[in-house]
This record gives sequence, structure tokens and C-alpha cells, in this order.
Amino acid sequence: MDIAIIGGGAAAVALLDALATARDGGAAGGTVTVFEPSPRLWRGRPYGPDLDAVRVNAPPALMSVRHGDFGHYADWLGDGLAARHVDPLFGQPLVPRALYGTYLEHTAEKAMAALAEQGRTVHVVPERVTGVAGAGPRGRLTLHTGGGREFEADRLALCVGGGTPPDPYGLAGAPGFVADPYPLARGLREVPYGDEVAVIGSGLTAVDVVVALAARGHTGPVALLSRSGVLPHVWQRPDGRRPRHLTPERVAELHAARGGLALDDLVGLLRAELAEEGEDFDALAAGLLATGHEDPVRRLRAQLAAVDDPRIGRRVVQAAAHTVGPVAWRLLPGADRARLRRHARTAVSVASPMVPGNAAVLLRLLDSGQLTVVPGVRGIEPVSGRFRIRHGGGTRAAGSVVNAVNPPPQTVPAAARELVRALAVAGLATVHPSGGLLPADPRVQVVGDLTGGGPFLTASVPGVTVQAAAAARAFGDPRGDGAPVSA
Repeated sequence: MDIAIIGGGAAAVALLDALATARDGGAAGGTVTVFEPSPRLWRGRPYGPDLDAVRVNAPPALMSVRHGDFGHYADWLGDGLAARHVDPLFGQPLVPRALYGTYLEHTAEKAMAALAEQGRTVHVVPERVTGVAGAGPRGRLTLHTGGGREFEADRLALCVGGGTPPDPYGLAGAPGFVADPYPLARGLREVPYGDEVAVIGSGLTAVDVVVALAARGHTGPVALLSRSGVLPHVWQRPDGRRPRHLTPERVAELHAARGGLALDDLVGLLRAELAEEGEDFDALAAGLLATGHEDPVRRLRAQLAAVDDPRIGRRVVQAAAHTVGPVAWRLLPGADRARLRRHARTAVSVASPMVPGNAAVLLRLLDSGQLTVVPGVRGIEPVSGRFRIRHGGGTRAAGSVVNAVNPPPQTVPAAARELVRALAVAGLATVHPSGGLLPADPRVQVVGDLTGGGPFLTASVPGVTVQAAAAARAFGDPRGDGAPVSA
């Protein structure tokens, strides 16, 4: 069996590892070919060489690319590297993003070596795949690259990631505009140290930008611009507890027993988790729902002070968002999905928190007045070599604008649009109405951000590993008629 993997970032690494460690060995023999034109092979957009101050935003257990092995990344770090990068407020190692990229590289290389030992030939082709044609349900797929070459494969996995940031205010080409901040060492290089900087967005990428500016010794004022003004929540120190009720296994059991799943079922599982610890679900829910209208600085200060709070509520919600969320979302009826979408900004803030060390930097800058949060942004335009920002409270000016807006979930990256069109024309995949791609042929799988119909949360590493393991199982099916896997 010949397998083609389109894309060479973290999703591709997870899939390679899943193929290499499959218990049944999968379909031995054949080739595995990875197509990735970027020089950032295995690292993707965020994990290339960068400032050491730019850290991974999650604890090691949530960054393992091996499905079911929450200690894989921690074991790779070992005691030495882990000890050098412990966040003292968090009690966990939070390494520079570039070091995590090295982990991805190491894992990919080990997986390729293991596949070679199984009798598979592994290739990396530094070209973009622009077209795919099929020859019937049992035939082979023909891949066309931008370099004019053709390759054949029996199975294909799309691991293309989320692409580059959108430009919501049409500022591309304006002097002083940083269209993509990563790597931050390069993206912020031209920002004058005393300049007034406006950062579009208030999520984790925006937090990275602020922390990087502080690490570079920036002295000018910095403003976080967003429509909502909501900052990410703050991670609490992990307590080692694993949910016993709100788990993917329990969700699957409920779905099988009842022939469906409702949002109230998930709430019931969460209530059960909290009840065991004597905690109040209604109090937790009220606190979470206050995210959208509470003063962000006050909330940041309170959450930073509660890093060691023994209550488990937010910890369970955050864990479930990454482990249960990708499974449950596809089982919920449309009405319940719509209910959740109405709280999307709050959900993203809770499920993708900032690490305490970064929160402390933000709070210090907020207290000093150097950093401000500006909600209700309505427009940004270049004027006479600077930028004019219109917001709910009036206008303000900036000399530099850094774009920290992430692509919407399930957005087809510009570099993959030609390929996605070809897959649709060939009847191999369909574009989901809410974004992303759904396989329409068992020879095709989707892993990562492009998975159609997924939740509004950006694909997390645990969610990606679930998809990668499922795709590897499908690729190991010698019949070739297993159902497409996209969850």
C-alpha cells in the first residue's frame, strides 16, 4: 500500500507516529510519501526557530503527538530539559516553541525509521500537491504537483493545517503592518522599540506578541484590539486528576445507549464530576458566562491569583474541550451546536488559556499602563504613514500594527484551494457547509484543522492525535472499504 500525506506539520507527525506504532502493523510494505513545500518541515508555522520567550501554551500532557500516550512528550523532554523550563507559577515545563518544534522533528524522524524497519519506503517531496484524480473505488489515486510531477498512491491524508492569518482590515502592504507575526523574532524585527503598537486580536497569538515585545525591551505603548475585548483564561496548576464521567468513552456509551447525544447529557456528566468533589455546577457556569462582559483586567488578576485554587471545575472543562469536544461535537444535534456557537468567544477563551507566566507579564504591563485592551474595534486604516483605529470609545493612532488574528476554524488555506477543488471535482471529498473538508471516498482521510464540520475550537494536539490514530487504522484496513475517518 502506498500512502500520500499532504502537509508536513504537527498533524502529519501525529499520523506518521500512528502508522509506525499501529498494533497490527497496518499494511506492511509500500511507500509513505510526505508532500511539504515549506522549509519548516514538521514544525509548521508556529514552531520554527524563534525567541526563547515565546513558549508553548499548554502543559506537556496536552502536547503529546502520540495518541493515548500523554507522557510521550514529557519523556522526550526528560528531567533535564523539563527542569530548565518550569513555569514557577504553573509547576509544569513550558518550553520555547522552537524546542517543541525539535520534538516534532525527532518524533517524525523516529517514525520514519520505524516505518523503514517495517519494510516501507519513506519519501519527503518538497512540492505542493495541486491536483488529485481517482480511477474508480478500487483504483489508485494520481497526484499532480506544482513542479509538474505525478505520483500514485492507494491512500491519501490531508494534513494541511490552518494556513496564514486573514487580513480583516485590508492592511497588506501598508508600511508598519506585520501581516504574520510568526516567527516573532523576524515578525517584530522592524517594529521600533518606542513605537505605539496595536495588536489585532486578544487571543493566544496576541499574548505571544505582547510577551515577545516585552522580552525585546519594547518601551512604547501597546494596545490589544478586538471586537470583544476578551482575553484568554489562565491555566490552573494541573492536579493530576483525570475526569471519570466527562470522558470520550462515556460520551460514546451514552450515544450508543440512547441513539443520540444532547448538550444536556454533557452537562449531566459535568455535574457528576463536580458533585463528587462537592462543587456547584451553577456557580461554575455563572463564572464562565461572565467572561464576555466582565472587566478583562479584573478577571485576569483574579485568575492569576487562582492558579492553585483546588476547585476542579475549570480544569475539567478545559480537559474535556480537548479530549471530549472533537468527539461530542459531531454527535450533537444542530440546535445544540447553535447554542454552543452563541458562546464561541467564551468557549475559546476557556479552552485555550494562557500560561501563568505570560499572564503575569500581561498583568504587569496592564498595571503599568503600557498595555491596554481596546474592545469594540470597528476599523483600522493607514493614514499618512501611521494607522487610525476606530473603536467604540472613539479613535486612536498607532505607528505599527501586528496582525494576531487566526484563521477561522476549518478554513481552506489559500495554498490548498486548488487541491480541494480537484478533490471535490473527482468526487473524493466534499466541502462542509460550515467549512472544512469531508472525505467522500474511503481512500481519503482528513487530519487536523481542515476537518470539515468540526467544532469552532482550533484543532488541539489531543484532537489531532485522535484523528491521526483513526486515519492510521483506516489505512491499515486491507479491504480498503472502511468508512472515511474525519473525527
